[in-house]
Amino acid sequence: MKYCESPFLHHRRKTREVVIGDPARGGVIIGGDHPVVAQSMITCDTMDTAASVQQTLDLVAVGCQLVRITAPTVKDAANLQVIVAELRQRGCTVPIVADIHFKPEAAMEAVKWVEVIRVNPGNYADTKKFAIKEYTDAQYEEELKRIEEKFTPLVLECKRLQRALRIGTNHGSLSDRIMNRFGDSPLGMIESALEFAHIARRHDFHNFKFSMKSSNPKVMIECYRLLVARLNKLGPDWNYPIHLGVTEAGEGEDGRIKSAIGIGSLLCDGLGDTLRVSLTEDSPREIEVCRDLLAQIPTLSNSAFRIPHSEFPFDPFHFERRSTPEIPLNDSIKCGGEQLIRVVVTRATWDKVAPKIRPKDDVKPEAVYEDLNVAELDPTQDFAINCDTQLVTVKDGVKLPAITAFRLLAAKLKRLGRNNPILLKDAISFESVPLEPKIALLRASVVIGALLADGIGDAILVRGEAGGGQSLRLAYNILQAAGCRSFKTDYVACPSCGRTLFNLQTVTARIKTRTEHLKGVKIAIMGCIVNGPGEMADADFGYVGGAPGKINLYVGKQAIKFNIPEADAVERLVDLIKEHNKWVEPE
Repeated sequence: MKYCESPFLHHRRKTREVVIGDPARGGVIIGGDHPVVAQSMITCDTMDTAASVQQTLDLVAVGCQLVRITAPTVKDAANLQVIVAELRQRGCTVPIVADIHFKPEAAMEAVKWVEVIRVNPGNYADTKKFAIKEYTDAQYEEELKRIEEKFTPLVLECKRLQRALRIGTNHGSLSDRIMNRFGDSPLGMIESALEFAHIARRHDFHNFKFSMKSSNPKVMIECYRLLVARLNKLGPDWNYPIHLGVTEAGEGEDGRIKSAIGIGSLLCDGLGDTLRVSLTEDSPREIEVCRDLLAQIPTLSNSAFRIPHSEFPFDPFHFERRSTPEIPLNDSIKCGGEQLIRVVVTRATWDKVAPKIRPKDDVKPEAVYEDLNVAELDPTQDFAINCDTQLVTVKDGVKLPAITAFRLLAAKLKRLGRNNPILLKDAISFESVPLEPKIALLRASVVIGALLADGIGDAILVRGEAGGGQSLRLAYNILQAAGCRSFKTDYVACPSCGRTLFNLQTVTARIKTRTEHLKGVKIAIMGCIVNGPGEMADADFGYVGGAPGKINLYVGKQAIKFNIPEADAVERLVDLIKEHNKWVEPE
C-alpha cells in the first residue's frame, strides 16, 4: 500500500471535489485543484447569538474560510438558524459547520440551517464507556445495522438539501465496539470512519470528507497515511478529500510546533484539502498560523527535482525508529542505538549559551557541530561509506529541500546495506535575510518533525532560528512535541468551544504555574466531557469540565474525583498528582 506516489516528490493527492454551500454566493469547493482551505471554530456559547455572530465575523476578517460552531443539543442546533440568518443579513456568506457529538437529533436539526455537518463516529449513535466486551460476528453486524438506522436519515437529508459531511474520528474517542475489535489504534480510527462512509455511499451520497485527529503528531501522521492508502486500495472513486489537524495541540510555541509537525509533514507529501490549527488561544490567531504554515510548503517540499526511484526508506504505517549502532558524539555523549536523540548546536550558538548553562539544566547543548566527526554527504550523488559507526548528514548546499534530502540519504544508506546514525538539520540552504522567528519555528518543526515521524534521525541541529538560546530551546521543544524526549511537563489542551465549561486560557495558565516543573508528566486540560476521557488519550492526569463551575479529575481515562468546585480544582489536581507519586517540589 502507498499513501503517496513517492516519498521524494511532492504530488498533491487528486481528490474529488466537495461542494460546500453555493460557490456563486460565498460557498467553497474543496478538493480537486482548489487551494487548501483554512478553517477555525468559535468559542462562545451557541445560544449567545450576538457573540456567535461577532466571533464568526472576526474569523472571516482574518481569512477563515469555514467556521465551525458546536451544536451539542437540539436547542443549540435550532439557534443556528438565527445565527446564520444574522450573518447573511450582515453580508457574511462564509459556510458554517455544525459540530455534532452524541445526539443524532441535533444533527437532524442543524442540517436544516448550515452547509456542513461534522460527526464523530465514536460517539454518534455508538457507545464509549471503556467497557470490555467480546463481539461475535453476528453481534457486530447487529451493531452496524443499528448505526446505519441512526445515520441514514442524516445522509438522506444532506443529500436532499445539498449539504456536506465531515466524518471525523478522534484518537481516544472510538466506540467500545471498535476499541474491542481494533484497539485504540489508527486502524480502529479508519475502520470507524469507513463504516460511516459505506453507509453514505450506499445512498449515493459522496459530498463528504474525512478527518483523523490526534493530539500526538506521530499517531496523527500514521492515521492519515493509512487512511489514504486504504482509500487508494478501495478504488479510484474513494478519492474523498481530507481535513488535517492535530487536536488539543495546546498554546504558544508548543501548540504551533505540534501542529506544524503533523499538518506540515502531510502537506509536504501532497495530502490535505482543509486544515485547522487547534490552539488554546483566541480563534483568529489560528488562521495566521494556518496561513504561515501553508506558505512554507512550496519551499519545504520537492516538486522540481526528479528522483529516479520511489522506494520508501521507512515503514510509513508503523512508527519504528531507524536501527543504528551506538556511537560517541564526544567524550561524554553518545547517540544512535537506544540513546536519546541528541541536540547539536553550532559553535556560534555554543559561545552564546554556554556561559548561562547550569549543571542541572535539562535544556543544554550536547555537542558542537564544528567539533563532530561527521561525514557531510550529497545524496543526489553516489557515495561510499566504509563503516556503520560514522555519523553522517546532508551536505549544505544540496539542491533539494531538507526533508527530501534526508529521506534520500536514508534510502541510499539502506541500499548500501549501511545503517549509520544520521544528524538532521532543519535547513541545508539559507535565506539571505534571517527568517522571522515564527517562520523559523514552523520550518524547523515541519522538517525535523516529519523526519522524526519517519523514524529517521539520531541527533538534530537547528540553524534557521537566528537566536542562540531560541534555537536551542526550539530543538528541545520539537523533540518533546514529536514524543522523542521529555524535558518538561507535557500539556494536552483543547482549543475551547461553545461546550467549554470554564475559561480554558485562564485555567491552563493557572495549571501551568503550579505544574510546569514536572518533567515527564502529561496533563490534559479539557473544557467538557466530550473532549475528556477519550480524546485526552494517553495523558497521565486530566482536568475536565463536568458541569458549570465543577471539575472532574482523571487518572488516565478513569474519573477519580467528581464535581470539585473550580476554585479548588487546581490544588486538588496537585493533590492527585502527589497521591500517584508524580509530584516533586519546584526548586
